[in-house]
Amino acid sequence: MLPLGTALPAFRLRDLDGTMVSSGDVRDAPAVLVAFLCPHCPFVQHIRQELARVARDYQPRGLAVIGINSNDVAMSPRDGPDGMRGEVDAAGYVFPYLYDEGQDVAKAFRAACTPDLFLFDNAGTLVYRGQFDDSRPGNGIPVTGQDVRAAVDAVLAGGPATGAQKPSIGCNIKWKRGNEPRYLDL
Repeated sequence: MLPLGTALPAFRLRDLDGTMVSSGDVRDAPAVLVAFLCPHCPFVQHIRQELARVARDYQPRGLAVIGINSNDVAMSPRDGPDGMRGEVDAAGYVFPYLYDEGQDVAKAFRAACTPDLFLFDNAGTLVYRGQFDDSRPGNGIPVTGQDVRAAVDAVLAGGPATGAQKPSIGCNIKWKRGNEPRYLDL
């Protein structure tokens, strides 16, 4: 996992309209949530309505939200730009959704799965990385975004994102052949 205290990795990717979006665009935000997502993953499908609600609830308070899809579309064709557009429509995302075709951004974040969530404070320092909440497809626990909401609330109040940080659980990122990260070498 990307260690807490790490600076927001630099990125520059296109959104679904072709507009370039970069880490510099969110440098002045009081908090930045980067979510690695993809259309086909049942774990993303399970939380996406509530993730969209979190974005709508917190963007007026200054939270910048960026969605990134790093999956290899040759391995998972539904995860291409058309599938991403369908996901935006189905979920009601109100944040930029970027395609990391080269997978370099996923590597920089050490993203492992979808969804994988990273929260940075106003200094651009990683203060939370982990799960959305305890809900999983089929476990009967309501999707609330409790873990992410608690972390965002703390950061927007000027405090640390405290509490236990549970790793994300979901579908592994679909790496291009030969592009699989070797995190132990980083």
